This record gives sequence, C-alpha cells and structure tokens, in this order.
Amino acid sequence: MSTAALAANALTPRRSPEPARRSPEPALRSVPPATTAPVPDAVPRRRTRIQGATTDSLPVRACSGESLGRHSAAPTRQRLQAEPSTLNLTRRGRLLLTVLSVLVFGSAIVVLGLRVTGVLEPGPHFTHTVPVQVTPGQTLWSIAQSTNPSQDPAAVVEKIADLNKLSSPADITPGQTLQIPIAG
Repeated sequence: MSTAALAANALTPRRSPEPARRSPEPALRSVPPATTAPVPDAVPRRRTRIQGATTDSLPVRACSGESLGRHSAAPTRQRLQAEPSTLNLTRRGRLLLTVLSVLVFGSAIVVLGLRVTGVLEPGPHFTHTVPVQVTPGQTLWSIAQSTNPSQDPAAVVEKIADLNKLSSPADITPGQTLQIPIAG
C-alpha cells in the first residue's frame, strides 16, 4: 500500500464497533460475534522546541486533504472561480508591453501600406513592350519563355493576354502581331 493510501486511511474517521447484542437465551449462542481488530489511536506529533523561539513564529503548513485523496463536498470549479486573478505589472512591464504593441501594430500598418501601393506586389515588373509576330505552332507559353526566360511564364502569359485584349490564350493566329511585355 502506498504512503498516500495509508495516510488517507489513517485520516478517515472510524466508526466504533457496534456493541454485541445480547440474546435472551445464552444457550442458543454458539458462534461468537465477529469483531474488528482494535484501531490504535494516532498519537499527535510533537514539535521540537527551539531555544529562544516561540511557537507563534513557527511556520504552519496546512493540508487540504485533497493531497491525501480526500475530496471535499464543494465542486472544484466553484473554488477556482472564487478569486479572479489579476495581472499586476510594474512600470517597466507596462512600458515594455506598450512598446511591443506599438512595434507590432506599426509594422503591420507599414506592410499593409506597402502592399496597397504595389511596392511589395508579387510578380515581375515589366518596363516596356516589344512587338512579336506569331509563327505557326507557337503558343503564348512558348513566346513568354523565349522573351522573358528569367520570369514565371504563367505571369507573363497573363500579362500578354491583358495587353492584347485576348479572351483566352488560344485566341492567337499565325501572322498576328502581339505586344509582349519585357521585364526590366
């Protein structure tokens, strides 16, 4: 048995054994009544005396009983919600929290502002256009790869379709002249 179980067993209140009932006829009693083993009374621990110290100044450590496996009748949630905890910050802590908040929100505003103005816009930046005549067997994809080899062909094909007002990339015919954007 573990020490916690022994301690919980020692702290539970014991009922005294019921007194044996006397039967009116002693001759009918053949089996003695069952009795429980006597429980030794717990002797309270004595504190050692310290020279020059009073017992009032000694620290007292309380035991709730829950650590021994005994639970109180009140639910645990009610006790946890009884005292709401508050965060007490020092002056330095409040200053640090304020500075961090300003940095986070300030950087978010700067990034969103740059994104709206187009500075952080993903994709290639085209500086000028070049006229290209479509030959038989060419596609917008092959034209985009040959004119802008360092760029993503999908972005170049989309820009070619926008510049030349094509409804789909398949709307080109051999001999047609297209304006092709060139990234700078």
